[in-house]
Amino acid sequence: MSIIGVRIDGRLIHGQVANLWTTKLNISRIMVVDDDVAENPIEKSGLKLATPAGVKLSILPIEKAAANILAGRYDSQQLLIVAKKPDRLLKLVELGVPITEINVGNMSQTAETKSITKSINVVPADIADFKELASKGVKLFAQMVPSDKAENFMSLLER
Repeated sequence: MSIIGVRIDGRLIHGQVANLWTTKLNISRIMVVDDDVAENPIEKSGLKLATPAGVKLSILPIEKAAANILAGRYDSQQLLIVAKKPDRLLKLVELGVPITEINVGNMSQTAETKSITKSINVVPADIADFKELASKGVKLFAQMVPSDKAENFMSLLER
């Protein structure tokens, strides 16, 4: 399987993902998994501009992403999956995509969110999704950039 990394990041592709994570993990393809973004030409255009030279980009709805991964379409590539929220990744797991760990990155603050760290903010539905992912054996960790120490995300969530 070619899944090298899986990250939740509300900004999807930006400096940390585009430069630090793709370089650290030697990524050859970034896959953005999001039903809404896959249908939004303006957002897709911005993501294409943010993708580093030499790195391929796929912006797919959840079910198509799962089908492509399970069909082995990316087996020869170093794949980084990026999603805005945990529900997208939970759906991939439920569809049979073998995700073993998820790096929980930036999740923006809103009036409805609870702050977990200075960069990670969640709503009750996110908490339920994280707990469901953990119950399925997915290791969740928080690490903004590769030079930061990885922290057990479920421990942070339970504080």
